Amino acid sequence: MGSPVTLIRDMCYPTPHELALAARALAEEDPSRVRLRQAGTSRAGEPLWLLSVGADARHTVLVVAGAHANEPVGGATALALARHLIREPAATGRAAWHFLLCADPDGAALHRTPRPYSLLDYHRNFFRPPGPEQPEWAPSLLPPDRLPPETLALTRLIDELRPALQVSLHGTDLGGSWVQLTRDIPGLAEPFGKSAAELHIPVETSASDASGWSSPGAGIFVMPAPGTSADGPFHPEDTRLSTWYHAHRHAGTTAIVEVPMWASDLVDDPAPHPDPRGALRVLAGRLTADAARVSALREGAADGTDPAAAALLRAVDWTLALIPRITAEWTCAGAPAEATAAYIGSIDAFGRRLSLRAAAMLLRVLHAQGHPAAPAVDRLVTGWCEEFADRFQARWVPVATQVEHQSRVVLAAYDRLVAAGR
Repeated sequence: MGSPVTLIRDMCYPTPHELALAARALAEEDPSRVRLRQAGTSRAGEPLWLLSVGADARHTVLVVAGAHANEPVGGATALALARHLIREPAATGRAAWHFLLCADPDGAALHRTPRPYSLLDYHRNFFRPPGPEQPEWAPSLLPPDRLPPETLALTRLIDELRPALQVSLHGTDLGGSWVQLTRDIPGLAEPFGKSAAELHIPVETSASDASGWSSPGAGIFVMPAPGTSADGPFHPEDTRLSTWYHAHRHAGTTAIVEVPMWASDLVDDPAPHPDPRGALRVLAGRLTADAARVSALREGAADGTDPAAAALLRAVDWTLALIPRITAEWTCAGAPAEATAAYIGSIDAFGRRLSLRAAAMLLRVLHAQGHPAAPAVDRLVTGWCEEFADRFQARWVPVATQVEHQSRVVLAAYDRLVAAGR
């Protein structure tokens, strides 16, 4: 079986428009097996494209890319997987594969870094919408009558396709790779770990996104089941109300596959941390101080009427509003008495990126307004990016490698799900 990534010619992160053009070409080349159709429309009127490979199959797989605007690797992976399945029909197994090429094209238009050469370059064009505007998270934060059209399109697709496996393709700016599952997929840890090792990608063994969740293997985390009590402590949303669990209505399972843009071995360090509770108190204090600096600068930014500035400032305010709850969790609940260096490292990275993202989005607004505070915020963002990269010894993971790993894990998840008889 060939490698999915060998079929990608351009190793930049593709835009939604570029994805649509490439998908249309695939559909025109093989109309008997490949179809492209519009599955919905974004709030700004942009099309949501669904590329389908195969038909009349026993199983259905739905792959969702671009749910978070700042995680552009998913579109490249979706296209690579589609090309791979077209070129090698046996690789589809007994499934029809469907690829939502970009779940949030409006957000993608505001976050544009085709090939970032540094964390600073990545953050100079950073955008991540607030939770209620994110297609997958919105149902956990909004009543049904206020859901955005992207969410409604995605849930309609799930109800139409009834996927045995839904895969959501995500990426982290700096760290390692991990997989979150709404139900365990037995045996997935082995091919996941093998791929990460071969491609020199660290496995995030204590991902802060999955804190407190069960882990059947290194880097594999199973979310709380619907109806159980506790969700992860760092989520303002209830994960179990997200579109990830919508597939359960049809006996489906969802896998969220994370891959880093910059890798750090500190999130894969199994050594015991000498003082995890003390470390969390220090991290909480730093995050509180950093957020206060950004909040003070935010007060001077004019809201204005520009739609892009308004979207950026909504995201700044949302991010800043999360921080007091998170620091309270770190201070009150604290870390386990015994925790690994990887656990503290993952939380350290999580905290750094919150304040940095808020400052980076604020900087974009201040620059556009010609605000006198822009140079000070620029220095802040530059310094935080440099500290982030230095602290975690960040090394770039080529886009081709990110896509290769994510593609392997998606195919392995399907194979293991079928082997488990689901």
